[in-house]
Amino acid sequence: QVQLVESGGGLVQAGGSLSVSCAASGSSFKNYAMAWFRQAPGKEREFVAAHRWIGSNVYSTDYADSVKGRFTISRDNAKNTVLLQMDNMKPEDTAVYHCAASTARARERVTCEGHFPSWGHGTKVTVSS
Repeated sequence: QVQLVESGGGLVQAGGSLSVSCAASGSSFKNYAMAWFRQAPGKEREFVAAHRWIGSNVYSTDYADSVKGRFTISRDNAKNTVLLQMDNMKPEDTAVYHCAASTARARERVTCEGHFPSWGHGTKVTVSS
């Protein structure tokens, strides 16, 4: 299994920006599908964004409709990290953000938790109104 450690998070005002980062173990990170999920208080965990390897040096990104145009997921294969940049944040973005990883190639959009066997413990993000 891939070991994942999130960092970043914290408190930000509505309209502001914040980023969370995830460091992953393993020598084949460049081939992993990486994703961010979040869980707000009293709600189920939901998909946020994914960055997946689809072959050769080609990657694709997926976003939940609620964050499209505001959040950007990226990866640094040299550092085995994936970054979620969150801009124009809203109070409803408040949640614990979890990093997830899969070593399986994902040629199609993946938004379900079941595709990702490895999870981080999460980092808390709070957006004040």
